[in-house]
Parts: sequence; C-alpha cells; structure tokens
Amino acid sequence: MPSSRTVAVIPARHASTRFPGKPLALIAGRPMVEHVWRRCQEAGVFDEICVATDDERIRATVEGFGGRAVMTSPHCATGTDRVAEVARARTDVDVWVNVQGDEPLVDPEALKALAGLFADPTVRMGTLVRPLETDEAESPHVVKAVLALNSDALYFSRSLVPHAREPAARVPRWGHIGLYGYRREVLLELAELAPTPLEETEKLEQLRALENGIAIRCARVSWRTVAVDIPEDVAKVEAVMRQKGLL
Repeated sequence: MPSSRTVAVIPARHASTRFPGKPLALIAGRPMVEHVWRRCQEAGVFDEICVATDDERIRATVEGFGGRAVMTSPHCATGTDRVAEVARARTDVDVWVNVQGDEPLVDPEALKALAGLFADPTVRMGTLVRPLETDEAESPHVVKAVLALNSDALYFSRSLVPHAREPAARVPRWGHIGLYGYRREVLLELAELAPTPLEETEKLEQLRALENGIAIRCARVSWRTVAVDIPEDVAKVEAVMRQKGLL
C-alpha cells in the first residue's frame, strides 16, 4: 500500500509558443522555476519537490540551485501528463500536487491548503478557489467554479455561473486557481481518459474529471495569482515582489 507521502511536481517545458524558455526566464536574478521551487519549500508540507522536464537545460538549471529534476517524455501533451509520468514510477507516494511552473508568486499558504485537503481520506482530487472579483465576472479568461455545500466542485465554466434569476440573489462566486492535487490512482486514471465533450467545449481540462464521476474538493483561499504567460509579465511579477518586500 502507498504511504501518505505528498510530493510536489513542477512541470517545466522549454518549448512555448508565446514565451520559449519560460522556466529559465530570470526574475529578480533567479530563474522562474527556482522561485516556484522555493515557494513549494516554504509551504513546508511536501516530502519531496521535483521538477518534471523534457529539456536538459532546465534539468541542469534545477540541479544547479540544489533542486531535483526528473526527465520526462517530450510527447507529454499537458502538465498533468508529465506529473502522471513521474507518479507512474513511484508506488511509494499517495498524493501528488501539480504546481504550475509559471507561478513564481504561488502562495505557500495556498499550497498548504491544497495539500491539507488530503487529510480527509475520502478526497481523491483537489484544487483551489478564491472569491471572484466583480471585474472578472464576464471575462472568459477567468474560470468560475460552482461548489456544493461540502466544497466539492459542481462545475467549472468560462461563463458566469450560476445565473442569478432574481437581481437581489446573493450567492458566493468563486474564481478557480489551476493548481491540483491527486491521489496516485486518480492521477493515473485521468492520464488514460480521453477528452470529454464539456472539456472540449469549455477548453477546461478539469471537466474531464467531473464528466467521469471524479469528485474535486475545493479549498477556499484569498490568493490571487500573478502568472507569467508572456515576457512582459516578468516585470509585473517583479513589481509585486518589490511591493511585498521579496526582492
């Protein structure tokens, strides 16, 4: 039987249409992947942290700052597939947390909340949500989450859901943060499942789990992500670091 060990995996690929070499982009003098690694360390909840990559330059950089890198196939279609490849070879780990490599400001407390979901043995998959800002309501770039009373996800959408039929209706609205945790068997199952109709309609990978009856427990946090998608985002991240006294 697997132990209750929890491992964070940071998928990092060099090829990127909008920002080639993104994991190695320098932010305040350190490669972005190192910032993500350090935030995972600060969370203090992971038995191991590793970077899953298909690029020797990233592997060398990670080992250069004292981290651990695992080489994975260049044919992995998604970060989930890359994490699953690492997990497939490790029967000694029960919980795997996928930490996106373009989140240099990922909140250690949010990572702690995500890992903490698995203290409940019935939780098979977990993710994070935060209060939705008013100016995000109509943006398809901000994914909305609808939760059950037990905090399991009922649905994720790029549209504003639920619809308020009465103007005075008040219901908490949540924005989704795309970090995930999985029991090993669920992670491997998801990696083998074909894309599903709702997933392909909304272009949201997590809907594949819901459409296949896999519950996703949501931890509620206040952290609002500042991800790096294009080179210009580096300056934005550095500005936030300066504001928070992290430089």
